[in-house]
Amino acid sequence: MKFQKPHVPEPGDRYARARDSMTEEIRAMGRETGACVSEDVLSVMKKVPRHLFIPENETWSAYCNIPLPIGHGQTISQPYIVALMTQLLAPTRADTVLEVGTGSGYQTAILAEMAGKVLSVEILAPLAARATGLLGRLGYGNVRLKVGDGSEGWKKYSPFDGIMVTAAADHVPQRLLDQLKSGGRMVIPVGGYAQALFLITKTQNGVLRAEHILPVSFVPLIGAYQKNRLSAD
Repeated sequence: MKFQKPHVPEPGDRYARARDSMTEEIRAMGRETGACVSEDVLSVMKKVPRHLFIPENETWSAYCNIPLPIGHGQTISQPYIVALMTQLLAPTRADTVLEVGTGSGYQTAILAEMAGKVLSVEILAPLAARATGLLGRLGYGNVRLKVGDGSEGWKKYSPFDGIMVTAAADHVPQRLLDQLKSGGRMVIPVGGYAQALFLITKTQNGVLRAEHILPVSFVPLIGAYQKNRLSAD
């Protein structure tokens, strides 16, 4: 598998000012919550054209700090949450990152701007097909997508420096923990009706540590891990 450096068009379009306003709101929200976002992440949020990742009838609200529907019962996350999860994962150009839940591909693009390689898994084939085409047109050659059960990870390319889960799990899938590199980080929303965002780190000795970040609301994670949990119970 060959990867290339991503390329995104220069922010000179009519949405550039809207992206600037969005990033200012993200900065302000970080101060309010106490979970701030770095200028490096904000600069990436200014570059990636969120309006291309949502249905045409929603483009008027593309840069509002709210989640938006993308079809098939799924959503594109609130920009602040996208930025915060990226901040928590802290990807670098030396990292290979797994994303569980490609969705529209927007978070994928943000990760591709910062990580060396991004492997993304989407369980819904229509969403994966659209995201693959759009990310390809935008020049993100350091991304590889597949249709499948993201809760199973992507063992072929593991272990990963970072894992980001973009849907809420009722517990952290063991397969993902197994595929996280020692010294790696995982960002995942956990819970049912009441959800919280967690940062999970694996020490060099393989010890797992979980940090509660803040309350969130995500669509549920769909995968075999749920059946495994039910059968175990």
